[in-house]
Amino acid sequence: MPHEHHQGSGSPELLAPAGSPEALAAAVAAGADAVYLAGRRFGARHYAANFSDEELRSAVDYAHLRGVRVYVTVNTLVRDTELPDAARYLLRLYETGVDAVLVQDAGVASLAREVVPDLPLHASTQMTVHNREGVTRAAREGFSRVVLARELTLAEIEGIAGDAEARQVGIEVFAHGALCYCYSGQCLLSSVIGGRSGNRGMCAQPCRKPYLLVVAGKDDFGRPKDLRVVPGEDRYLLSTRDLCVYPRLDLLARSPVASLKIEGRMRSAEYVATVVSIYRRALDAIAAGEAWSPSREDMRDLALAFNREFTEGYLLGAPDIMARDRPGNRGVLLGTAIGYDPRRQEATVRLVGDVAPRSGDGLAFCTQDPDEGVGAVVRGTPAVRNGMVRLSVPAPVGEGARVFLTKSADLEERAKRVMEKPLPQLPIDVTVAWEDGTPCLEATVPVPGGKPLRVRYRPDLRMEPARSRPLARDQIAEQLAKTGGTPFTVRKMDLRYPGGLFAPLGELNRVRRAFLEKVEEAVLAARRPGLDAVRAARERVDAAIAGMERPAGSHREPRLPSVSVYTDTLEGAEAAGRGGARTVYLESSTPGILEEAAAVCREGGADPVWKWPSITRRNFLDAATPLLPSLYEAGVRGVMVSGMGAADAVRRAEPRMRLYGAAGLNVWNHRTVAELAGLFLRCTASPELPGADLARLVESVGETPELEVLVQGNIEAMVTEDRLAAAVSGEEFLGLQDGHNRVFPVRRDGEGRTYIANAVETCLIDRLPRIAGMGIDAVAIDARGRGPRYAGDMARLYRAGIDAVGHRDPGTLSALKDEVKRRALGGITGGHFVRGIEE
Repeated sequence: MPHEHHQGSGSPELLAPAGSPEALAAAVAAGADAVYLAGRRFGARHYAANFSDEELRSAVDYAHLRGVRVYVTVNTLVRDTELPDAARYLLRLYETGVDAVLVQDAGVASLAREVVPDLPLHASTQMTVHNREGVTRAAREGFSRVVLARELTLAEIEGIAGDAEARQVGIEVFAHGALCYCYSGQCLLSSVIGGRSGNRGMCAQPCRKPYLLVVAGKDDFGRPKDLRVVPGEDRYLLSTRDLCVYPRLDLLARSPVASLKIEGRMRSAEYVATVVSIYRRALDAIAAGEAWSPSREDMRDLALAFNREFTEGYLLGAPDIMARDRPGNRGVLLGTAIGYDPRRQEATVRLVGDVAPRSGDGLAFCTQDPDEGVGAVVRGTPAVRNGMVRLSVPAPVGEGARVFLTKSADLEERAKRVMEKPLPQLPIDVTVAWEDGTPCLEATVPVPGGKPLRVRYRPDLRMEPARSRPLARDQIAEQLAKTGGTPFTVRKMDLRYPGGLFAPLGELNRVRRAFLEKVEEAVLAARRPGLDAVRAARERVDAAIAGMERPAGSHREPRLPSVSVYTDTLEGAEAAGRGGARTVYLESSTPGILEEAAAVCREGGADPVWKWPSITRRNFLDAATPLLPSLYEAGVRGVMVSGMGAADAVRRAEPRMRLYGAAGLNVWNHRTVAELAGLFLRCTASPELPGADLARLVESVGETPELEVLVQGNIEAMVTEDRLAAAVSGEEFLGLQDGHNRVFPVRRDGEGRTYIANAVETCLIDRLPRIAGMGIDAVAIDARGRGPRYAGDMARLYRAGIDAVGHRDPGTLSALKDEVKRRALGGITGGHFVRGIEE
């Protein structure tokens, strides 16, 4: 039976990772309804094995013949030079018959809608969709599914699904596997530290490294003085637990969620087989109306497959998202070491549960210090006596060390058995009627949610009237019903046999094989677009590429950009205006401060813009949107947002309000800019863009919207729901210190959310001639958390730099750069603009 039946029973789709062909086979065998995987490009897991074009086509056919859907990730941010390749790739996926593509980049989504409009689009979790407005916007933009931010709660998801417009879109959530510390799609930490961008599938996982929390006083420029470490045992401050919703699966099965996703394209086929089969069994039991409850054995097997300690996640309101004591796999606790014999190199372990070690198991002996653990492999199954067991360990183990089973030979054997199970088969109904002695076969193949597929076959076999022993009806039925080695099973057979005929059984077998091959071809062809559709798509791709190769003659003239400043205080807004800023982005949630800032800014000739936080969930939107009309009247004429949902919320509440796009919109290419043009007055280019890519982007866009570049400040690298900064007063400097003694500034927004910035300050003052030459409209300084003196001085220095460019006096810029350096936090860097990112 194909897996689509699970969906029909009101059960959510079970979506499994397939980072390799082996993992794909494991997912199918274990009962996944759908799999997600990547080709060799544009996938957000660059380090998984992934699929070549040939492997991808085979993978799609393999899955489709077993009733499993295939979604392909095209979920990296894409630079302008790569858009033609992205268009060709989308065409290839369309021809292959993939069931949907997952997309992060708004420009790639618009390209897909143009060139392959009937290829379903899913919004990747890296689109950071986290409110009803964002889901509604996705529905309007042709997405059939949205993978929501992992930080949303089930109550919020039910609120989103209660909205009629949002209901047009299927909602997908993560159910099991690794969690990111930062909102997905908003994380630049790996990128700013080492140039390996998570948005390009290259994340180096800096959140799994050790850090110290440090506090200090602040000097006049908001820099730390007299750093001291906040006492605490834990060192892995950004390391999350692994998600596991299995204990509350019945709650999710009844929720409006359309798909439950298992994370793990970097994991083994055995991991996929274990996790998928456990969730499959549970979902089937719940759908069948059985009194399901989570089993201890299943939880143990999930933990043995891989865990960093489990959490039910933000999704189910768990209080315990973090595992700050160690970042790796925990396994399952076996017992405690109570003695060590150095001569025999053996530890005596008192077992705690019903799990005993056996030959081939992997063990970890852990002390308080995560770096001092000892690993061992069990050779030969040891005897258990009075709840004790002796295990050989290569290095001495202290008394009291906890012993974990990190790899279970038994579980791996069971996973292999799952993978060897007979695969699901497609049921077909077969009718055989004789015309002039020729058996004409017709198969009816049920198509989930569609008309059944009919396949007719007239073989080149004519059965003769029998001279002595005619074939019996049962003999014919037996030969034609054999389906071994094919993806089919005959559910019903209607033989309209006139009787009295004969043919060698080998001939009937040949007919059956040819017939089933025809059915297989027809089933696959039905999942792929027809020749005419592919031809039309190819023409659209060629036209789109030709259009990209000669931009629409809207070349931007060089210009002297204006200066913008981000600040979070009234004094900062005043100082920025006095320093020559034309735009002041004020991040505050107090209407009184915003109104005062409006008056102060206008006196100084600056436009006041209310900067909304990167993440705007329901509570924030419900509190903020009613303030917009009166703020507009008070002179706050713009709002800066980081998400499309927030933009729509502003537009609905106060249509006159001008919209400014923050870096969180991930503007990487001209097609994304074109998507935003109708809504935004000004957009910020992604701080990850190298100078050459930025120049290319600017060349390809018209005069609207205005374009802004972040040129100064510690770039925001993470936003998280973790209340890391909760214990420290807002007056103090708070930071994270890494193993290289770099200090990453940490701050909170009005909602209590934590932001982590780069340890080194971006400074592009000496690049102003190039930026002005590109035709960039505004340059931005991030002075949040840095106090009014920094905001005023930096605005003044950049104004002077722009004047120097206007007077063709570039010599002044190196002196200005020295001035900037004297005020910088953690030194200065040209960042990605100069250095680019690792590919």
